[in-house]
Amino acid sequence: MPLPTGLTRIVSVFRHRNYALYMGGMTPNLITIWMQRLGVAWLAWELTHSTIWLGVIAAADLIPMLFLAPIAGAITDRHVPLTLQKITLGLAVAHALGLAVFTLGGWIDIWGLLGFTIFHGLTHTLAATSRHAIIPATVPRSEFATAIAVDSALFNGSRFIGPALAGLVIAFAGVGATFVANAIGCVVFLAVLFLMDLAPPVREDRGRRSVLADVGESFAYVRGHGGIGPVLLIMAVVSILFRPVQDMLPGFAGNVFGSGAVGLAWLTSAMGVGATIGAVWIAVRGHVGGLTMAVIAGFLMLAMATLGLVATPVLWIAVIFSVLSGFALNTMSTATQALVQYAVEDSYRGRVMGLYILIYRGTPAIGALALGAVAEFAGLRATFAVAAVVGLAIWVPTLPRHRLIRRALEADRP
Repeated sequence: MPLPTGLTRIVSVFRHRNYALYMGGMTPNLITIWMQRLGVAWLAWELTHSTIWLGVIAAADLIPMLFLAPIAGAITDRHVPLTLQKITLGLAVAHALGLAVFTLGGWIDIWGLLGFTIFHGLTHTLAATSRHAIIPATVPRSEFATAIAVDSALFNGSRFIGPALAGLVIAFAGVGATFVANAIGCVVFLAVLFLMDLAPPVREDRGRRSVLADVGESFAYVRGHGGIGPVLLIMAVVSILFRPVQDMLPGFAGNVFGSGAVGLAWLTSAMGVGATIGAVWIAVRGHVGGLTMAVIAGFLMLAMATLGLVATPVLWIAVIFSVLSGFALNTMSTATQALVQYAVEDSYRGRVMGLYILIYRGTPAIGALALGAVAEFAGLRATFAVAAVVGLAIWVPTLPRHRLIRRALEADRP
């Protein structure tokens, strides 16, 4: 019996050797990365029991992207992305081992954790831009939407598995064991990268033009594009107002629901489940047609799910809203990635995806700091209820521009 069309599309991308290798090596590492992320968040909460410090730690991981992502994108457009990925993975191994040694040795405090987190934020920026440049090089353009959505599904599937494992590991082996696990995951991924055989990308001769000139050129390109600029602006709003919910989940688990590390694992995993469903849905669709509306509709759903999350004192109901929140947020982000990767010119790919990373991974630092500080005094529920209402007010004016944005992003490309 032949496979349904959607499943055929998913199977088809794995017939490309380099894509299959990359996904096969990255997937276990994604699980261990989420284990480490939960470990860092829980360690920060254990050391301080402060939402301000949760915001500071989240910001320390994300703020470097505000400054470095455009530069990292320009570097990616000048060099071989696969080589850059190998370098950053080596640094990730050193980071995870350092965290493990200091935590298991009992030498870690909140300032040491802050230092390790800043280091990760600095190195992860280049890792993220090079990753977004590698995936389109492993499949034909006609399969971009499916390849990117499968990548997102695996990433967010790890958000379900990783935190669930981390909750068990922290309970039985301590938080330091999550850092050991990530060191192993990084080593496995690094080994797989050496098995890949990607042709070096064609690079134009930039003469003596500076990296900063390349960055300025990318800003002008995005600003002048009728689709890429608007969807990145939408993602910026969402990243500031709604993404920090994920960084505040230890506070929700501890203060709002009184459920500890197990509750944190449930909430984080629930968001991962929803995000995975959203990514699989886009992968099964297999084309960019209609994804602009998915971004607009996801914005509305995310605001409503956030209101539901902060309105209930019951953990299992909050888990349901966490699933919806994860679905809406990742549907937006995956659709935005697919649309931008489809619409952007190859010579701008690294730089434009650097701007995407700046927005999706960097701007949440602004929200995490601001909303974390407000929540210290107003409480998590009131703070994010106001954020959701502000988001709804911003969503309304996006509807009239939908058709113009769609035409700019979804038009056929050679």
